[in-house]
Amino acid sequence: MIIESNESEGKNMSSFNMYIPTRTLFGVGMLNSLKDQAMPGKKALIVITNGKSIRENGYLLRVEEQLKLAGVQTVVFDKVEPNPLKTTVMAGAVFAKENGCDFIVALGGGSSMDASKAIAIMATNPGDLWDYVQSGTGKRKAIENKPLPIIAITTTAGTGSETDAGAVITNEETQEKVGIKDPRLFPVFAIVDPELMRTVPPKFTAFQGWDALSHSMEGYINNKTNLMSDMYAITAIENVSRYLARAVKDGNDMEARERVAFGNNLSGVVMCVGTTSSQHSLEHAMSAYHQDLPHGAGLIMLSKAYFTHFINKHVCDDRFIRMAKAMGMEDAKEPMDFITMLSKLQEECGIADLKMSDYGIKPEEFETFAHNAKDAMSGLFLVDRCELSIEDCIAIYEASFR
Repeated sequence: MIIESNESEGKNMSSFNMYIPTRTLFGVGMLNSLKDQAMPGKKALIVITNGKSIRENGYLLRVEEQLKLAGVQTVVFDKVEPNPLKTTVMAGAVFAKENGCDFIVALGGGSSMDASKAIAIMATNPGDLWDYVQSGTGKRKAIENKPLPIIAITTTAGTGSETDAGAVITNEETQEKVGIKDPRLFPVFAIVDPELMRTVPPKFTAFQGWDALSHSMEGYINNKTNLMSDMYAITAIENVSRYLARAVKDGNDMEARERVAFGNNLSGVVMCVGTTSSQHSLEHAMSAYHQDLPHGAGLIMLSKAYFTHFINKHVCDDRFIRMAKAMGMEDAKEPMDFITMLSKLQEECGIADLKMSDYGIKPEEFETFAHNAKDAMSGLFLVDRCELSIEDCIAIYEASFR
């Protein structure tokens, strides 16, 4: 993932550096074309989560059959957690080497794809994954050997990981949830088939869709915006915000599924030509300490307080108004109209009543979270249009708590 900007003092600039080599095959039924694609190897490690849905819905079997028709042997690694752990990544890398795999097929949502990228690194490089992490307690070494090639087949619309060259992994020993990036981690190609998203339960459709929405909302208000990131972000916000509630209410609404999947894919591009902001750091700190907290749920909890903080600072009033219009309030005139639309969407998706306390989060943890966020993922704080202090972070957590 290459990000470059001439931005200064929070002003929008036109310069951008766009490098996204992944070929994307998008549309209902596109999984059936997997067998016709040029494969990057002869034996694939198929990476899935430790849940049941990929098998029960027949997606694993379909992928195995398609790869067999393409002349590819396969083995399956099915240990990945919803917030993938470093120890699991290391185990996956050992499994890949033991089985002589020369490429990886990431099948599932963001967890499978993030784990796959990290496994791809460690299957060809010595040492520990944290040797190559560039933030927090990472040892900041260069990734010397080319990672294994990756094919991404997404069954959710949330992280945009099929588009980008980054992975987010949790180190359970240090309680850090951080990103690791390398341009060689861009998937060779990605299949985005909304038909595979039909079976995602309503609650998780909402959580995943909110993650996609957050990538573009954060990408639209930080100080690394540019002409290209703006174009992708606003289009993503329009598609996700206007169709997510429909996808939540009726998983078989394929127009809604397709539009949310499209918005998610665009939000992945936003992270390649721009960046997310500190809301992601604040959430990663929460789920680093609370493994069962879905990333999207954490973002939902934080969203109103987080964006209200920047609205109150008047750092980019026009951008909040533009996002409110993109979400359907054509006559928006005030930055807080954006919060009105954010609240409306949460209500429509049935996620307005999420509580931190339901996931075991306690107010006495907020200072720990704030320091963790500022230490482990400090880089995203640098793109905020005004500085968030430790006290500001704690205040956002406090305002979000129920």
